[in-house]
Amino acid sequence: MLFSSSIFLFLFLPLVLFLYYLPLRGWREGQNLFLLLASLAFYAWGEPWFVLVMMASILINYAFGLWTARNKRTGKSLFPPIALAVAVNLSVLFVFKYLMFTLGILNSLGASLTLPIIRLPIGISFFTFQALSYVLDVARGRGEVQRSPLKVGLYISFFPQLIAGPIVKYETVAQQIDCRKESWADVSSGCVRFLTGLGKKVLIANQMAVVADRAFGMEAGSLSASFAWLGSLCYTMQIYYDFSGYSDMAIGLGRMFGFHFLENFRYPYRSRSITEFWRRWHISLSTWFRDYVYFPLGGSRVDAPWKHLRNLFAVWLLTGIWHGANWTFIAWGLLYFLLLVLEKYAHVGRGWPAALQWLYTFSMVNFAWVLFRAGSLGAAGRYLRSMLGLGGGGDQGLTLLYLRENWLVLLAAVLFAVPTAQWVRERAEQRPSLALDLGYAAVVLLLFAVAASSIVKGTYNPFIYFNF
Repeated sequence: MLFSSSIFLFLFLPLVLFLYYLPLRGWREGQNLFLLLASLAFYAWGEPWFVLVMMASILINYAFGLWTARNKRTGKSLFPPIALAVAVNLSVLFVFKYLMFTLGILNSLGASLTLPIIRLPIGISFFTFQALSYVLDVARGRGEVQRSPLKVGLYISFFPQLIAGPIVKYETVAQQIDCRKESWADVSSGCVRFLTGLGKKVLIANQMAVVADRAFGMEAGSLSASFAWLGSLCYTMQIYYDFSGYSDMAIGLGRMFGFHFLENFRYPYRSRSITEFWRRWHISLSTWFRDYVYFPLGGSRVDAPWKHLRNLFAVWLLTGIWHGANWTFIAWGLLYFLLLVLEKYAHVGRGWPAALQWLYTFSMVNFAWVLFRAGSLGAAGRYLRSMLGLGGGGDQGLTLLYLRENWLVLLAAVLFAVPTAQWVRERAEQRPSLALDLGYAAVVLLLFAVAASSIVKGTYNPFIYFNF
């Protein structure tokens, strides 16, 4: 079930809110059980069989959490439960996400293995990492073990962040499962945040996707340099508004039920270094790898540069692999490893004028998205050659046609990729008035009306990160 679908907007969400706040108001155990059942139903709507995989993940990690807590209490080694939890969770992820890819590699090396057809459960990378976070945070003392499997189930399966994040670490919400406090202010701000994300997804990302899909779907010989650049820039905007829009909706939905998730995006395209970009982009994933992989390996506080390089390499190789079973994702992760090494050891960008730092960072991110979007390394190479004018020409008029049709949305994408809305809001808060409040409410309602109209018409609507 998509957040940007009629069934979610006009049936599922209103019904869940109604039952949560009226019949179940003041009964925390009942509310938690209801949210768990609603979350399982939300996932089963599109994945009726794979919901069993998630339920198995809940029960297995509930048991690992109890084992870990018992060993802590009795002074026994934490290595057995932690090692087995990591092995089991990653094995499940491997079978569903990477087995076919691995067997294909072996066949290309001369093996004759049968390739099974394995469907990928939506969001398996997200809920697997959350399940691991539960066990690891119990081991680190960052959250109390849950004696009830239902509460572990609610944490892992909570529908706002279930299938496309943000990845919520257990330590962030451990206390909120039982002790959260709902308020009208949270519900109100959550609704606004949700509608903001809906607008970003439906009104900007979906329109940018039309241009990007056309450009990336063309043969290299028919793709002009100008249209290749336009397509790459539109995809750069599409993936930001698609994913950050989903994160906004997830954060807003969580707030409606009293949960406060951490931010997942902070205007990443304003960054002036690759390091800064990854402090602003998909923050929940980068902090997950930082806390559970990079720091345990020693981070940057190691006694030799090669160890720091090893730690960076491990994190970025895993980041690439996490995104999918394709050489393009591995190359994408290793490209960021190379860029960070150049930044940290060759001091690329240091001392440059601010405008040049931003241009370099944005250009590298844009090139990396081409690699991320392409279906293969060969396709990525051909697309990049077209961007450099080495692809054999193409119709320049196509660029003007798509610019004419989409310039307004592209302008909005550029304006809201920086803190334009935040600047306007801060200025408005300095001069509060009824007229401004009414105007703000009218803009939000108009945003919802236009987005809902587009959804009802059934235009392009999938979320990019559902694939991961």
